[in-house]
Amino acid sequence: MSAPAPSPLAIVDAETLPRQEEVLSETALAFLAELHRRFTPRRDELLARRAERRAEIARTSTLDFLPETAAIRADDSWKVAPAPPALEDRRVEITGPTDRKMTVNALNSGAKVWLADFEDASAPTWENVVTGQLNLIDAYTRGIDFTDERTGKTYALRPDEELATVVMRPRGWHLDERHLTDAGGTPVPGALVDFGLYFFHNAKRLLDLDKGPYFYLPKTESHLEARLWNDVFVFAQDYLGIPRGTVRATVLIETITAAYEMEEILYELRDHASGLNAGRWDYLFSIVKNFRDAGPGFVLPDRNAVTMTAPFMRAYTELLVRTCHRRGAHAIGGMAAFIPSRRDEEVNKVAFEKVKADKDREANDGFDGSWVAHPDLVPIAMESFDRVLGDRPNQKDRLREDVDVKAEDLIAIGSLDARPTYAGLVNAVQVGIRYIEAWLRGLGAVAIFNLMEDAATAEISRSQIWQWINAGVVLDNGERVTAELARKVAAEELSDIRAEIGDEAFTAGNWQQAHDLLLKVALDEDYADFLTLPAYEQLKG
Repeated sequence: MSAPAPSPLAIVDAETLPRQEEVLSETALAFLAELHRRFTPRRDELLARRAERRAEIARTSTLDFLPETAAIRADDSWKVAPAPPALEDRRVEITGPTDRKMTVNALNSGAKVWLADFEDASAPTWENVVTGQLNLIDAYTRGIDFTDERTGKTYALRPDEELATVVMRPRGWHLDERHLTDAGGTPVPGALVDFGLYFFHNAKRLLDLDKGPYFYLPKTESHLEARLWNDVFVFAQDYLGIPRGTVRATVLIETITAAYEMEEILYELRDHASGLNAGRWDYLFSIVKNFRDAGPGFVLPDRNAVTMTAPFMRAYTELLVRTCHRRGAHAIGGMAAFIPSRRDEEVNKVAFEKVKADKDREANDGFDGSWVAHPDLVPIAMESFDRVLGDRPNQKDRLREDVDVKAEDLIAIGSLDARPTYAGLVNAVQVGIRYIEAWLRGLGAVAIFNLMEDAATAEISRSQIWQWINAGVVLDNGERVTAELARKVAAEELSDIRAEIGDEAFTAGNWQQAHDLLLKVALDEDYADFLTLPAYEQLKG
């Protein structure tokens, strides 16, 4: 008996955009409808499982490697599929949203890979969702050259052989796309929309370019979620008549639960896996979220005080390198988020030295590549990895058998010397308000205080405020963190912003709305799993 015909998808509450029909063709929507029919119910089950696991962590205040998958970890025989030629050398990757200017600049940046981001660096307005897909289609057909009307500057792609390889990041499983619904009014998961449209329009075209449909998978919390992605890949490849294994996926290990399932995640995706990535802000956010009520031993200090050299972060990154190389996968390091100043060379000098030290450490630890947020950082990161790799595309032969990470090492938060400070509270409020305001204007990647911030920034900011209040943290100046103190700091920041930008710009922006939203998710007794869920309800477009 044949499968039932997919329910038609409706486009709701969305202004029609130029060339929208190229992306949302009947055949593309039929593909999305079938993805939705087959996989959304399992997505829903896995989201419910997240809540159950979080409740178990709240009860036990601990995590461990899974006993039921011990045989997979003990089996030395399995490896992930060999990397395709376009993903053999990933020594520097640049990240950013898929607007037209960024698309050209990222592809031209000199990085080996561009993470084309529909997730944390992109606020999911309908325009961003649709035009981002169009920009990638135009890039592959070399139809994206353009002139900036404001500056008169012309942007044009370099020759194909000089362009970065695209690895596209769809939204996480938890986010829906409210503008696409089935016949019953149920929205399609944003992850399936982003993946499905990109795969449908570009998979065959990419094969003609000797590349393929490559993806970064965000916010994964378990190997069962990786299994769902693998099943999506198998179905999508069969649907378009593309050989299985054409898709390649790199999983961001940016949740504390996924850190305990790295090998299982690679195993589930082994025919499609190309590596794991070690994030930072989302990883810290996940620790706070899962252990937020586990007492003072799990209270994190100021976010900028938690560097990758902290013992529990070292345990996480070294385990990731060992796991990847044992299984033949790439290990990709974290983000250098600095944005160079055009006015302050001293700021640049200090920051460049920090970036160099960070990338030197990653290369020496065995990582095969790392992330940067700005083209000016590409040469710095490239030099660090060139010095270690030389002419080799990667260092997967470094097995790091000296690494021995125990379950408790990954959550040894108490090993940190740093403690929460008043300046850290102020910074969390400042960055949270400024980022959310830009996000509500449709901007997902925002330069704040010379750092490129994305949604993970706001998540760790509001989570730390929540945690410090609920843990009764006393700051370095002797003040206890309370809701009243957070409101006072937020009011002062709002006043400072008005003085900084002027009344007219302040009124035209979303500043009060951003202030209110930050305080809501930072002060509510019921902790919102993701800031972007209530924020999406307020996002226009």
